[in-house]
Amino acid sequence: MEEAAANCSLHVKRLLLDPKFEGYKLSLGPLACYQVGLDSPVAEVKLRDDQYTLEHMRAFGMYNYLHLDPWYQDNVYYIDQLGRVMNLSITLETALKKPREVFRLPADLIACDNRLCASIHFSSSTWVTLSDGTGRLYLIRTGKRGDGSCEKWEILFNEDFGNPFIVLHSISFLKLDTHSIGALLLRVEKDESDTQGSGFHVSLEWVTITKTTKESDQGYDISKRQVLQGKSVPHYAALEPNGSGLMVISYKPYAPTQNDENKHDQKEKEKPEENKKEPLYYWQQTEEDLTLTFPLRGGFTKEDIHVQFSPDHLSVALKDPLLPVLEGTLFSAIDHENSTWIISENNSLEISLIKKEEGHSWPELIVGDSQGEFVTDPAKCAAVAEQLMHLTSDEMNPDPSKENPPCNAQELEECDIFLEDSTTLCRFDGNSLNVTHVVNLGSNQYLFSAVVDPKEMPCFCLRHDVDALLWQPHPDQEDKWEHISTFNALGYVQASKQDKKFMACAPDQSYAALCECLRRVFIYRQPTALSTVLYNRKEGRQVGQLAKQLVATLETHDPVLGFQATNERLFVLTAKVLFIIKVSSENQ
Repeated sequence: MEEAAANCSLHVKRLLLDPKFEGYKLSLGPLACYQVGLDSPVAEVKLRDDQYTLEHMRAFGMYNYLHLDPWYQDNVYYIDQLGRVMNLSITLETALKKPREVFRLPADLIACDNRLCASIHFSSSTWVTLSDGTGRLYLIRTGKRGDGSCEKWEILFNEDFGNPFIVLHSISFLKLDTHSIGALLLRVEKDESDTQGSGFHVSLEWVTITKTTKESDQGYDISKRQVLQGKSVPHYAALEPNGSGLMVISYKPYAPTQNDENKHDQKEKEKPEENKKEPLYYWQQTEEDLTLTFPLRGGFTKEDIHVQFSPDHLSVALKDPLLPVLEGTLFSAIDHENSTWIISENNSLEISLIKKEEGHSWPELIVGDSQGEFVTDPAKCAAVAEQLMHLTSDEMNPDPSKENPPCNAQELEECDIFLEDSTTLCRFDGNSLNVTHVVNLGSNQYLFSAVVDPKEMPCFCLRHDVDALLWQPHPDQEDKWEHISTFNALGYVQASKQDKKFMACAPDQSYAALCECLRRVFIYRQPTALSTVLYNRKEGRQVGQLAKQLVATLETHDPVLGFQATNERLFVLTAKVLFIIKVSSENQ
């Protein structure tokens, strides 16, 4: 029997919050911005007519085409229309080189109609996982990438997995001295059984590719394939570094797909209603009492029936050998001395239980018992409906004397509206795919993810009230998520940016940045101590720290396709140009 998932919570570190934060001061100082023209445009794949759902837009329409190598900072990659994986490595802005080709996908890829954008993930300092967008997965050994030499990317595994996918995350790990690569693949697939929804579901496939143990064979083979399905594209999905689990943040829940045997069992359970057993008894309740009705088949007298009451227990037995028909612990206490039973005229046993505490509604009669059926009292339903009548109306505005209805959503600021109030963070076990830990994120809106340490899982940033808090997962620790940084007021600030497309932060958390669909980039620096004395004019007190907001406007009218942040630089990718914004500066 599988264990229930542990309900967890995220523990905010109060010392990392600044209740006296006064906001960002706009800095009008220019930001150094450099640009590199691309020989061949970025291989952007537009959504097709049959990719019309919100989930297609989230997964593929808002895809980040620029990939940062977290093992070697200031190395970014993109894939161009010639199928080339291009790398730009920066040591000095004043000596920018052209992007160089490090790998090339097969030429026939460009002609394929049913394809997604090619995707890439850096599994380790020497391994890369790559998808060509047609359903083929490549496992590539790159050698050391960061020394600026033209390393040779060598394919050690490639296989067609059928339906196209994008690579969300990948890891490289050793288990019993054997090397494996784990990759997380995302698809949005047609779902014939979904007649009420969009007609699609989202699948997360976790593929493990392991080095073959034969001495003569240096290749890699698939050792495990597992699939989770859900109805919404995950905000965050990442594998644990040792391959023992998976963490997912999503609006709608994910569950493992059933194999054929499980599906057969499920169908057996879902047989037509006529095979369903008739309930042993029926029960209903008022605020004061509960009534149980047992239909009696055959002639029964009072001598054939034994009913025993106690304050928290009920036992009902019929005829010889007086085996209990119903026995168990009651949901709540009763007044057992005043509870009664009779055989009614229509040959049924009726038991009346008096509640000890009036007014409390019981969700079940006997704890854990499923033999009975609850019957709603029609008179009570009518009374409740009458009490709630004032809350509903057939008209949009029941009071025409008022111009607006009592609550007008348009009067709310965007940052006050949380649509995704059922978002959860789940940890799935690597072997069974059972959920082991659940955090209900409530109104803690997901903002973005960032790699702080490439050996650890990616961090995720959530809105907490007006702030944005960065969380580092620690799967091996008892407290699995650590609050490591706070971006003051960023939760509120980002909500006002209606055209935002990407968000990011520096790995050292010195700043956060937000990029709009076109041209503008906003940078929010962490507060720094002031070298000069500054006073708050309204309150006349000295201000010790200052947080700056900077704005960069790019010289382009093309949409932004990619966005990445390092400690010193921001990279912004359009179809034909890669922009580099120098963020770290002593006088900024």
